Amino acid sequence: MTKCPMCKRPVRWEGNAYRPFCSERCQTRDLGNWATDRYTVPVENTPEIDEAEEAPAEE
Repeated sequence: MTKCPMCKRPVRWEGNAYRPFCSERCQTRDLGNWATDRYTVPVENTPEIDEAEEAPAEE
C-alpha cells in the first residue's frame, strides 16, 4: 500500500477517487500549496532571444 504524499497515511488505491491522496482534504491542501507557490518547479535560465533576431528579414 502506498502512502499519502500529504499526511503519510496508507492510501487504498482501488476505488479511491482522490489517489494518490487519501482524501479530498489532502488533495485540496496539495492544490492550495501549488496555488500559493509553496511548490515550484526549477527551470534553467536561458539567454533571452532578441526579437529582432527572431523576426524574419524583410526584403
